[in-house]
Amino acid sequence: MRREGRSSTRGINIMLKSIIKGAVVVASLALATSAIAKDKIRVGISPEAYPPFTSLNAKNQWEGFEIDLLAALCKQMDADCKIVSIAWDGLIPALNGKKIDMIFNSMSITDERKKVIDFSDKYYNSPAEIIGTKDAPNVTVVDNPDGKGGKIANPADLKGKTIGVQTATIHADYAAKYFKDATVKVYDTADNHNADLVAGRIDYALLDSVAADDFVKANASKGIGAKLIVPADPIFGVGAGAGLRKNDTKLKDKINAAIKAVRASGEYDAIAKKYFTFNIYGD
Repeated sequence: MRREGRSSTRGINIMLKSIIKGAVVVASLALATSAIAKDKIRVGISPEAYPPFTSLNAKNQWEGFEIDLLAALCKQMDADCKIVSIAWDGLIPALNGKKIDMIFNSMSITDERKKVIDFSDKYYNSPAEIIGTKDAPNVTVVDNPDGKGGKIANPADLKGKTIGVQTATIHADYAAKYFKDATVKVYDTADNHNADLVAGRIDYALLDSVAADDFVKANASKGIGAKLIVPADPIFGVGAGAGLRKNDTKLKDKINAAIKAVRASGEYDAIAKKYFTFNIYGD
């Protein structure tokens, strides 16, 4: 019996060692898999067409400068990025509600927005532009009444006129501040104010200059023309950056490092040249 007992105990010990070794192997594999698993980043982008930055093509596939740049940045970060389609004015609530991890949608870095979210470094910077119908005169510039030496679009030129802007944008903020004697009509999308401009229901629209120039080229035969490149103003911020939740320093550090890397490698310029004939990054 004792001999049988020793043999049985030995068998149990061997079995336990095998189980332990197996558990170690499984644990090691799990750790290895965890080590190579890519970070998953949910990226919020509005479905509204905003060429040449973002738009959905006929095959319902995303395309544009920001889409190509996002792909390069995600590759640099070794991250698995998934685009989540969210209406423009719902992007910040979705970010803070943790439905997405990042906004990558031509969102300008402004002090007002920085009260509720954080931003990466800028990844492009373009001025604002006023466009208008063939009957709408060009807009001039005047000294900013704040006495700090800047220039603004002349409010007198817009007196009695109707100007369209997209809701929750720097352009809407600018119009609200300076165009007190104009009718500022706020739209849910830039597409809608552009459509009203072509139809003659408004006189002007204020939007990003790159998107404005594309629209003017496509609609010059309908009398749409450029009226003014608006001077820089604090309202416009310092450029577009990736919107991030406050205190998400891990993702902020990663995206900033990725922006720096793709610019240093020349990949940023290669992407930009597909869409622009000028330095979209800015100074």
